[in-house]
Amino acid sequence: MHAIKGDQLVQHGRVVGEHDKVAEIVEVMGQDGGPPYRVRFEDGHEAVCSPGPDSEIRHREVQL
Repeated sequence: MHAIKGDQLVQHGRVVGEHDKVAEIVEVMGQDGGPPYRVRFEDGHEAVCSPGPDSEIRHREVQL
């Protein structure tokens, strides 16, 4: 898993009917873009996450 500041961390719901949690990566704390990440969720809550297999990184689009 590799991310940069500004990417999104998506934690998929684990049971039927549970929504995905989307957070913006505000700090990469691991080496070479690896976890853990400090993230800010849509409600403003911040946490340090080491994502598991139910998560994905959505890279922000770089505009030229």
